[in-house]
Amino acid sequence: MFLTGILTLLWALIYIPGLSSPPLLDDADSIHAEAAKEILLRHDFVTLHANGIRYLDKAPLPYWINAASYATFGVSEFSVRLPLSLSVLILVFVVFRLGREIAGEEAGFFSAMVLVTSIGPYLYTRFFIPDIVVGLWLAISVHLFLRSLRAERPSLLLCISLGAVTGLNVLTKGLIGAVFPIAIFGIYLLWTGNLRHLLKMRPFSTLAAFLAVAAPWHILATLRNPPQGESKGFFWFYFINEQVNRYLNRRIPHDYDRVPLLLFWGLLLLWLFPWSPFLISGLRQLPVRWRQWRVRMDDEDRAVLLLVVWALVVVVFFSFSTRQEYYVLPSLPALAILCGIWLSKEASSPADSRLRRLGRRCSIVLLSLGILILLVTTGIIIASPPLPPGVDFADLLKQHPELYKLSLGHFFDLTLTAMTALRLPLALTGGSFLLGTGFNWWFRRHSRPRNGNLALAAMMVVLLFAVHLALGTFSPVLGSKPVALAIQREHRPGDVVVIDGEYSKASSVNFYTGFQLHPLNGRINGLWYGSLFPDAPPIFEDDASFPRLWLGPQRVFFLTFNEKGVERLRALKAPYYEIMHSGYKTVFSNRPVASQPPQ
Repeated sequence: MFLTGILTLLWALIYIPGLSSPPLLDDADSIHAEAAKEILLRHDFVTLHANGIRYLDKAPLPYWINAASYATFGVSEFSVRLPLSLSVLILVFVVFRLGREIAGEEAGFFSAMVLVTSIGPYLYTRFFIPDIVVGLWLAISVHLFLRSLRAERPSLLLCISLGAVTGLNVLTKGLIGAVFPIAIFGIYLLWTGNLRHLLKMRPFSTLAAFLAVAAPWHILATLRNPPQGESKGFFWFYFINEQVNRYLNRRIPHDYDRVPLLLFWGLLLLWLFPWSPFLISGLRQLPVRWRQWRVRMDDEDRAVLLLVVWALVVVVFFSFSTRQEYYVLPSLPALAILCGIWLSKEASSPADSRLRRLGRRCSIVLLSLGILILLVTTGIIIASPPLPPGVDFADLLKQHPELYKLSLGHFFDLTLTAMTALRLPLALTGGSFLLGTGFNWWFRRHSRPRNGNLALAAMMVVLLFAVHLALGTFSPVLGSKPVALAIQREHRPGDVVVIDGEYSKASSVNFYTGFQLHPLNGRINGLWYGSLFPDAPPIFEDDASFPRLWLGPQRVFFLTFNEKGVERLRALKAPYYEIMHSGYKTVFSNRPVASQPPQ
């Protein structure tokens, strides 16, 4: 109870500050949040919609959960982020229990502590994507499978539970929800020469439970979204295009980039920072010859092998797909447990043991990095010039639009001048790194590795709070809430909001205002397929319709992102009025605000 209390406290200190701020981001974050909101507005739990258009890309469970959150707490940033943050807390408890069953209570505690304080799970629950939930279902599945291996004949309840959890995983992120557990368990059983265990798993009952959970929605979605108009229906788009073609890099439309393979692998070390050096030390202790696994395995060795297979299946699978930085998230629970087992063994080994020496070397590596980061952050703080009053943070950045399809692409826009606005996060980062890695080194040098681990965990509480502050500074660039509120203040019934380009560029305007956006030359990417259905509303503007709309009797708001949008308005040779400028985004109207002069 005491250890779970510490884990809950760490989760609360790290995750609760980010529940209500910063505002939602454009693109996936607010599109997914809007899709959940439209479930309640339409009372349709089968066909997802975004901006009033069918949104057939995604599995429904995360949106159902968020719709329930809205129904309970109201529509807000808090309601959007709460389900993912609670998923992390549940995953922490599952990892604690799984690590405890494998190698003891201390191993379970360290495993869970590694997960809750690592950078990756935190970053990729700051916006609404389901990958950490996939990791949760996998952790539960592996836990159930491990229990089945230890039973003479697994119980019916255990097998049904495994099938149901796999079904929930499919409802969370599609076919990989079944591919991953099947591959993990199949490779493990083949590796250990125990394929006959499959017959003990009550395959018919397990399959029946899986189908009972996963099949109904897929059947209903197929029936309610048949081929019609220009569309090929739900089945082709969801299964063939969105999953098979995406994996093969042939998806239509091609709206994503691939992370280079070596970077994709290397990011694992970043997502598990600061525990990566200990993970590497732990992996180096594993037997490298497969025969050793088969002839010398005890229960703990078998469980460790299962964890290794789990991590490898996820990483190798996505190595051949359209890689994104966060696709490795479902492997992190397995790696966290491997790391936690090593930390536990280090803590319980004699002071002069090889494990203790490795731990001290890892602490030296981290301390060196801590000193370097302190020097870099201090240098940036000193060198960054003072900001002129009233400056927009976006004006301090240097845009790299070719990188924006990567989830962290906007952070490459940072300049030395922009760093001035990030002085507090930089100071917290440098100070926490030096103190955390310094205390970790001191404690390990004095044979107190457990205290060293707690020092690193405390460091991460401060560091991740600094990340939270930095995201708040970036929010006008990454999201559109300020311009959404400006439009909402001026909007009257019958007014039209036009966005210069595709919906995802300012989708948070739709979420915060509830106003349907009219994309200008934006019938592409996320809303393209839904727009092919006959019931799609006529919201897509083009070069011919926009002038008629702007010069017509309706009030029109035009949200643009660069000078080309302004040039479009000038070419109309009609008055236009600036409503607001914030974070690369400017809102104009064809009607004045109060006594504002035309541009």
